[in-house]
Amino acid sequence: MKRNIKYIIAVFAASLTFASCNSDFLNTDPLGEISQSAVWGDPALADAFVTGIYQGFGQGGFDEQMLASLTDEAMFTHPGRGITTVTEARVNSADRGWANYSYNWENMYSYIRRANIAIAELSDPQFPNDGGVVDRLLGQAKFMRAYYYHQLARYYGGVPLVDRPYELGEEDYESPRATWEETINFIIADLDDAVSLLEGQDMGEGRASELAALALKSRVLLYAASDLHDGPTASGNSPTLASFSDLELVAYAGGNRTERWQRAQAAAKAVLDKTTGNLYGLSEPVSHEEGIANYMNNSLSRNGGENELILARYFINLKQENGGRQGLYNGPNGYNNWAGNSPVQLLVDDYEMMDGTEFDWSNPEHANAPYDNRDARFYASILYDGAQWKPRSTANQPKDPLGQIQTGTYEVTDASGAKVTHFGLDTRNSSIEDWNGSYTGYYVRKFIDPDPAIVDQNTWQEIPWPLIRYTEIVLNYVEASLELGQEDEAKAWLNQIRFRVGQPAITSTGEQLVEDYRNERRIELAYEEQRYHDTRRWMIAEETLGRKANIINITGTLKPGETLSTYRYDPEIFDYEYQVFPIDPGKENRTWQDKMYFVPIRRDEINRNSNLIQNPGIE
Repeated sequence: MKRNIKYIIAVFAASLTFASCNSDFLNTDPLGEISQSAVWGDPALADAFVTGIYQGFGQGGFDEQMLASLTDEAMFTHPGRGITTVTEARVNSADRGWANYSYNWENMYSYIRRANIAIAELSDPQFPNDGGVVDRLLGQAKFMRAYYYHQLARYYGGVPLVDRPYELGEEDYESPRATWEETINFIIADLDDAVSLLEGQDMGEGRASELAALALKSRVLLYAASDLHDGPTASGNSPTLASFSDLELVAYAGGNRTERWQRAQAAAKAVLDKTTGNLYGLSEPVSHEEGIANYMNNSLSRNGGENELILARYFINLKQENGGRQGLYNGPNGYNNWAGNSPVQLLVDDYEMMDGTEFDWSNPEHANAPYDNRDARFYASILYDGAQWKPRSTANQPKDPLGQIQTGTYEVTDASGAKVTHFGLDTRNSSIEDWNGSYTGYYVRKFIDPDPAIVDQNTWQEIPWPLIRYTEIVLNYVEASLELGQEDEAKAWLNQIRFRVGQPAITSTGEQLVEDYRNERRIELAYEEQRYHDTRRWMIAEETLGRKANIINITGTLKPGETLSTYRYDPEIFDYEYQVFPIDPGKENRTWQDKMYFVPIRRDEINRNSNLIQNPGIE
């Protein structure tokens, strides 16, 4: 860490230059730099500095590689990106693989330093607090420091708590890791300060706010109360954690766990009492068609769905950031896209039927038509064989005039009437592109603009990434209520989420209710960077993240007497067969080891700071 801190200091020393000569000639301000005194003596410049701290959000979760591909949501199509280092549990201190680089150790401390500079300067401001300007800036800086520490905490556990900007020439830069409890307390203190400073302030889109601080507090306290961070529970569930001599770095050593759940519940309720999301308060399910539209609107943040956003990373076409390229990154290769984070069959199978029962491959009715009568969120989230999508490019429309997803292999007839094989246009044998195709047989629909005018491979979209959304906080409240034995309260809120997508009420109790809640959270928050953290904090990663990814193989055979020269999905003409297979181990061979509960601290970082202790099980 020492070298990183000195490098950061050097950068700021170069960019925030102090004039040191009395001569007017020599004291001319550099044209490309602004002095530190000028920045913190001018509200507009101070605002620009604080705005720069938001750059630590990166692209939100809209990276080419998504956290979903580290989980049982998706498989990353392209090799050599550090994904399988994680999914195959091969991480070590020299190679931690890929896990959202925006939130890695080095990047977070870089932005924490920026927040520390702002907090130090704004705590003794050089301009008046007219209209609450100082409070707004200081509140944002406090929030951002808490946000970046919370990212470190949920990947690494307890971390060094640096609460001031280090200077050159200090005697020591080697801070030890704080305990898990100390780290949580530090984050919560910053968030409480942010709530107070931002109370009643009109912050605008994309900015930290009082509500965002309350919502982040809900998330942090939920994690803090979870199994992974309760020392006795974690030790009982994992020999690796039980043998870790510094368990207090990643979990509470003791204390009252019920009180921790009560704090988590109260934090979530504070948000629910202050605002609402989209279409809450329904007393019965909407229609299936309305449910699909409602979930799409929530995902696309439009037609009321924008009310779901508590804090978001926004994108505009004029800037053309990579966060606006989800259509390119994840769309079908038959539309000249890259198929990056393809849904796996494990996720598809966990979408319920419309009547609330589980999908079951042993049920012939389900197995013969696996995409019929499913939860509305399936149709709003997944592109599957036969799904209606956008028009193909002009050159390819003769091959598919209807714009339907083709991920199977089908019989068609040629000019002579003979039966020949047609490889689906969205497979890796496509006549459009025989690369960049999904291995799993599925593509992502969620977060991709459905507007036919958006040609994904050439056009950036303007869908915001939900850093924190209202329904996450509802689910946090449900989880804490379940842990406190308040099942009726939990179901009342859980069913409001379900009613707006057309699913029937959950009526289960006990352990089954907990399982139903966890699946509801899985489906509702799919592809939102929640699953990776949820399965770890629940300590169910071995049976979820450790499962082998699986795929669908689809064949369409012409019914007797039928002919068709240009393929289209049509169960009246074709008999379809669906077979599920594990992914080729040569592509990905998932496994789980308990060392994966926490991301390794890089060896170089430990070499710089002799006080750092490596995470459990990491070599």
